[in-house]
Amino acid sequence: MEPDAPAPRPRVLELYSGIGGMHYALKESCIAAEVVAAVDINTVANEVYKHNFPNTCIYPKTIEGMTMDEFNKLDFDMILMSPPCQPFTRLGTQKDVLDSRIKSFLYILDLLPSLTKRPKYILLENVKGFETSVARNKLIQTLENCKYSYQEFLLSPTLLGIPNSRLRYFLIAKLQPGTLCIQTSNEVLEQFPDLDSMEASDISSFSQMLSADDNNMEGINADCCANEIKNGRDETVLYKLETIRHVKQKQSQDNNSSMQMIQDFLEEDLQDPSPYFISTKSLLRYALILDIVGQTCRRSVCFTKGYGSYVEGTGSVLKTASDVELASVFQSFETLSEDEKLTQLAKLKLRYFTPREVANLHGFPPEFSTFKKKILHCCVKLKILIYPLLVLILRWKTMKASICLFSCWWEDSH
Repeated sequence: MEPDAPAPRPRVLELYSGIGGMHYALKESCIAAEVVAAVDINTVANEVYKHNFPNTCIYPKTIEGMTMDEFNKLDFDMILMSPPCQPFTRLGTQKDVLDSRIKSFLYILDLLPSLTKRPKYILLENVKGFETSVARNKLIQTLENCKYSYQEFLLSPTLLGIPNSRLRYFLIAKLQPGTLCIQTSNEVLEQFPDLDSMEASDISSFSQMLSADDNNMEGINADCCANEIKNGRDETVLYKLETIRHVKQKQSQDNNSSMQMIQDFLEEDLQDPSPYFISTKSLLRYALILDIVGQTCRRSVCFTKGYGSYVEGTGSVLKTASDVELASVFQSFETLSEDEKLTQLAKLKLRYFTPREVANLHGFPPEFSTFKKKILHCCVKLKILIYPLLVLILRWKTMKASICLFSCWWEDSH
C-alpha cells in the first residue's frame, strides 16, 4: 500500500503586511503554511519585508486596487490582516467607516461573499475600540452571512508575561461546516483558552491567567488603594506628579513575578546609546510627565508611531542609572532652577528604547533583521511593528499550545 500523500499546505494571503509581523508569527507557530502574497503600499515596510522573506511575492499596491480576478487567482485558504487602526483609536479621528483609510477593509468585506473560493480561515487584528465600531459590526454581519464560526478577543502582551501594556482586538474565524476547536462565545474574551484542558476533554474551559490583563490590573490597583481613597489621600502628589494611587499601581505591576523584566528585552551589545538619550530641551519640558521605567521594572506603556520624535504619550523611556531612585531626583523638583533640574535629571541617564528593543517588546524574533538601521527606525515611527494574535500565542507557555490554538482553523479538514 502506498503511503498517504502529505496534506497540501494552507495558502495564506497577508493583507496590510507591514514588515511581516503576521508572517513571522505564522512561521514560528510551526504550522506548515505558505504565504502566497503580501499586500502593502508602504515602500519602506515592503523593503524590510522583502529582506526577511525574499521568496514571498509582494503586491505594492492598495487592496482596493486589486481586482476580483487577482484575488481568485491567488487561491488562498487563509487571510491574515491588520486593517488601519486610526479610525478607531482613542486619540484618533474615530470616524469609523467614514474614514477614508478604512475603505480598503470595506472593499474586502464586499469581496468576500463573491470569491470563487472563500478562505476557510481568517485572522484580524486591530486596536481596542474596534470592537464597538460600525466596521466591526459590518465584519460580523459578513462573517455570519458567509457561514463562518468566529471568536473575538481583547488581549495584551501582559497576559503572556511581556511587560508592555498594549491591549488589542483579535478575531479568528473558520468557514463552516468546520468549527473552532475552542468553545466560542458571543462575548469578547479577555483571556486565552485553556488549551491543556481542551486537549483532555475536547471542550475548552477558560482558565485564569497567571498574570492579570490591563483591565484587571486596574481593578487590583484600585483595591490596593481603597484606604487612601476613603481618606481622600489617593491624589496626594508625592513627587513627579505621582500620586499615592499611581505609585501603588506601579509597585503592584513591578512586584508581579509572572511578568518578565524590562532588562530581558534590552540590547545586550548596545555599545553607543548616545543617539537614544533624551535631549535637555525635552527633559526640561516633559520631565514630570515621562513614563520612566528601570531595567528591573515589569511594565511599560504602549509605544506609538511618534516614539522617538515626540515625548508626551508616545511610550515609556528607560532609566539606565540603576542606582538612582526617582524619588531622590524629583523630590522638591519644582523649586529648582533649570540648571539644577538638568543636573538632577542627568543622574537618571534617560534614553529611548532602541528600535530593536521596541521590536523585542512587540514579539519579533531575534532573527528579524533590517539591512539598514534607518529602515527599522522608520518602521517604528510608521507604527508598522505589529504583534498579532499568533505572536502572542507563540510566546505562550509551550509550543504545543500555540500549535493547538492556531490549528483550530484547519485541523479538521486535513
